[in-house]
Amino acid sequence: MFVTDDEALLDELLRLAAAAGVTPDVARDGVAGLRGWSGASLVLVGADQARAMARTFPPRRQKVHVVAWGQVPDELFRLALAVGAESVAAFPGSETWLVEELTDLGDQRAERGLTLGVVGGSGGVGATTFACALGQMAARSGEAVVIDLDPLGPGIDRVLGLEARDGVRWDELGQPTGRLSARSLRQALPRSARLGVLTWNAGPHGTLQAFAVREALSAAQRGHDTVVLDLPRCRGDLQEEVAARCDKVLVVTAPTVAGVASAARVCAGFPAPGALALIVRGSGADPRDVSRVVGAPVIAEMPDQRGLAESIDLGLGPVRSRRGPLGRTSLRVLDAMQRLEPAA
Repeated sequence: MFVTDDEALLDELLRLAAAAGVTPDVARDGVAGLRGWSGASLVLVGADQARAMARTFPPRRQKVHVVAWGQVPDELFRLALAVGAESVAAFPGSETWLVEELTDLGDQRAERGLTLGVVGGSGGVGATTFACALGQMAARSGEAVVIDLDPLGPGIDRVLGLEARDGVRWDELGQPTGRLSARSLRQALPRSARLGVLTWNAGPHGTLQAFAVREALSAAQRGHDTVVLDLPRCRGDLQEEVAARCDKVLVVTAPTVAGVASAARVCAGFPAPGALALIVRGSGADPRDVSRVVGAPVIAEMPDQRGLAESIDLGLGPVRSRRGPLGRTSLRVLDAMQRLEPAA
């Protein structure tokens, strides 16, 4: 809601709102502003109405800002305190900040999406396949996205049969463009129904840019119920930062001597071992022994799935039926993860 009777200021605010893709309510005086005060997701009080708004003694709430043209007098800061504003923004100069605030309005959810990282405890164990299976099953009950952070992987769009779908890939997100809207990202990605993917175009590609990963992950969390990250086994500052933003990192482990030894090394490289959990794929070792050696709990055992390669080659994705091993395990894991407290 915009509370102002200053036509020049209102024109500027409406222009920025249009750029952010939101349609505000406009109140021309303090009384009208008070009527919509509590229900608005964001309130911008023009300097011309700050005194009138203060006289109404509005209830305290978050996301209230006072906006003004040019130099801000000291009195305006006192009035901002009276209306409970978080800040005073002056134009010109605050356009970028305001567009970001307005853009976030279309991205708001009750809470950010559950974020799960998936990494292979050893090579060839099927971590990318399991990440894609999680995405498929999560998309049956809400908006889901699988984000490919492994440049040496097969490409999650190929695993899910979405390689021919148009949409934004990492290649297009490699240039800084400011804050990324959750709605814009969700609509721009290659997708099938409620499942979107973010990966690379076919062929050679560059390295991931930290700013692009941060913006894409933030937008994905704001705009999806479930975010699945296909993590690389190699470690680096960016990979550690991304892993720290996950609610849980799932390590897909082969129950062999070599597989368990490799998984132990992978898990030892994570700064927050409490955020790790193991998915044991196949049989051959007691899960309690695997957990003891690796130093992380086993939350699911998953037998091999017949016809997996054929399903992927046909463009159907790894999960053809929720009754199969991948479908059952994914649902079990998602159900357990929904009870987690979100990471910071």
